[in-house]
Amino acid sequence: LKLDKDKLWFTVYDDDDEAYELWKAIVPESRIKRFGDKDNFWQMGNTGPCGPCSEIFYDQGDSFDSDEDYLGGDGDRFLEIWNLVFMQYERNEKGELEKLEHPSIDTGMGLERIYAIKENVFSNFDTSLFMPIMRHIEKITQQSYDSSNKSSFRVIADHVRTICFMLSDGISFDKEGRGYVLRRILRRAVRHGYLLGLRGSFLYLLVDDIISIMSGAYPYLKDKKEFLIENITNEEERFFATIEHGMKIFYKELEQTKDIFSGEIAFKLYDTYGFPLDLTEDMLRESNIQIDIKTYEYEMNKQKEKARSAWSGSGEASKSSNFKSVLNDFGLNEFIGYDNVQSFSKIIALYDDEFNPCDVLDKKGWLILDKTPFYAESGGQVGDTGFIVKDNKNISITNTKKFFDLNISEVHIKGINLNVGDKVEAVVENRDEIKKHHSATHLLQTALRIVLGDNVHQAGSYNDSSKLRFDFTYSKMIEDGDISKIENIVNSLINSAIELKTEELDIEKAKQKGAIAMFGEKYGDRVRVVSFDKESVEFCGGTHIENTSKIANFIITKQSSVSSGVRRIEAVCGKSAISFINNLREQYKKVKFELKNDDIYDGVIKLKQNIKKLKTEIKNSNQKSLKELSSQNIKDIYVIVETIDDGDLKEIIDVYKNKYEKVIIFLFQIVENKVKMFCGTKNSPIKANTLIKEIAPILGAKGGGRDDFASAGGGNVDKIDEAKQQIVNYIKGNT
Repeated sequence: LKLDKDKLWFTVYDDDDEAYELWKAIVPESRIKRFGDKDNFWQMGNTGPCGPCSEIFYDQGDSFDSDEDYLGGDGDRFLEIWNLVFMQYERNEKGELEKLEHPSIDTGMGLERIYAIKENVFSNFDTSLFMPIMRHIEKITQQSYDSSNKSSFRVIADHVRTICFMLSDGISFDKEGRGYVLRRILRRAVRHGYLLGLRGSFLYLLVDDIISIMSGAYPYLKDKKEFLIENITNEEERFFATIEHGMKIFYKELEQTKDIFSGEIAFKLYDTYGFPLDLTEDMLRESNIQIDIKTYEYEMNKQKEKARSAWSGSGEASKSSNFKSVLNDFGLNEFIGYDNVQSFSKIIALYDDEFNPCDVLDKKGWLILDKTPFYAESGGQVGDTGFIVKDNKNISITNTKKFFDLNISEVHIKGINLNVGDKVEAVVENRDEIKKHHSATHLLQTALRIVLGDNVHQAGSYNDSSKLRFDFTYSKMIEDGDISKIENIVNSLINSAIELKTEELDIEKAKQKGAIAMFGEKYGDRVRVVSFDKESVEFCGGTHIENTSKIANFIITKQSSVSSGVRRIEAVCGKSAISFINNLREQYKKVKFELKNDDIYDGVIKLKQNIKKLKTEIKNSNQKSLKELSSQNIKDIYVIVETIDDGDLKEIIDVYKNKYEKVIIFLFQIVENKVKMFCGTKNSPIKANTLIKEIAPILGAKGGGRDDFASAGGGNVDKIDEAKQQIVNYIKGNT
């Protein structure tokens, strides 16, 4: 890199003489510093792999001296550009260090920091990787990138780049998981745009800058330009729709806050206005104020109790020790289910329902076979079921999951014992229909990309013996015509009788072949590629039919929205498709009988016309019989506040809103010792939702709704008169 040697400094761990001697052979000893655990010993947590580290710093000069008096301090003078962790120990639960059997070096360079040094600037953000974005932000905001707003400029530039890459990698805006992280990143960037005076979508305008700067190394960004702009714009608009109200509430509460910000208000900002907790904390950090986190958590738990998630079958590190002996003694058990749905196998381990190892099992539990035909749930495909045979008795296998790459099957035992070492026959029962749905999922993805474009990427899938579900990135509802095209393409591929081809390839060769990776899967150097001719080529470890013709048929049953930017298609094939058609036929017969019309569409139209006619007659009849409610005039507004014994309160409100040019009508009705409240307004300075929120607490309720119509329900029947008086007082005081 041809960096100036006189500006480089090196640090090592206190007692790491080996690293010290290695550096000493290259640079003067005066440039090598020793530090302790805080600066030069790396560990991932209280336990686990760890070791001493050595770091390289670049001296940016006296102008950045500030208060920094050592390498790695808080100032900007000494910029860390490289770190080497000598991973040679494992810290156990007692805090003791044990030598790793296979030590390693984890090393990495700060690429953008080197960029800054080579371009003779003092920050990553001042490099040519960021400055075009900064200049564009200046144009958008009509402000200069200087010390007063530098932080907001940097947050926007850094975050919009992250957003583009996350979206391009198939992550979508969502309420949980990775999608929630993405949403928080965007909202933080939007909030800094708000601080710069922006009141509408702007991040999408920076997408071209990201593509211009980064597409040389990441060419796929160009292909996703329209997708990025559309999704970022939609998400920005959703947030801007609520941010104004949320910011007003935030600043109003902040004015009244001395030390601790209300946890209740922080939760309201999250729950009602979509402000993530860390966004509120970020805003408060500027005033050096903290949130009453206990109250916030109390409100969160009160709204939604967190149910314990069901065991998912992977990533449960707490159970790892239970499987160590099996892995040490036998290694991974062999899955032979691609070619066999039956095998003679040996039980090498048994566990009870709580995953405690046992030698004998006589009830519900789990078993591991040395070789197994049962496919473990993964890649969207459900785990296999079936049975094992011991002493001519069938024992049910109800599920198969994967722990630490071990295929483990759930077993239900009655009237017999299983022992470690038993030899049994294993039989898979549910495979054929699962394979049809799994293969149809691959064909569906192909059809989606043909009809909707290459921006479609898998965002999740599920297939079992009765149905398939496929989630994919797409920002709007699919039109009926396109649904038909997608369905027809899949059926055409099925009728083409394409042979299945599976092969093990180096991952780079698989990518060159155009194989599509499956959502959420991790891959090693060698991958299994499943192909149906050139039409469908994907990474996949699941089981498939040998020829597309065996799928027989394919019917899309539903499309829906999963989250922002993610759609879902549900479909059936094989036996399930036949059942679906038979059910439709039965429903058709029943509907035709009830309509007394062989033409169902014509029958429904006539039925709707009759209903509309009857509704009109009923409404006219109600209006004629409706008694005149007493009203009072308050500043040229007709104000009606009444208790109604019988009748449709919404309809009554509509009648009076049509009757008067300016009206506020607030009606009560007692039903089963509870109070129903409805408020309607027309051409009034007082909004219906504002008024009902003011009155509802008197009757022990919370209300809400639109500006012109709102409702609530409460239990304090005896306070209706008090509420009526308060309504009149409020209207007089606010008009």
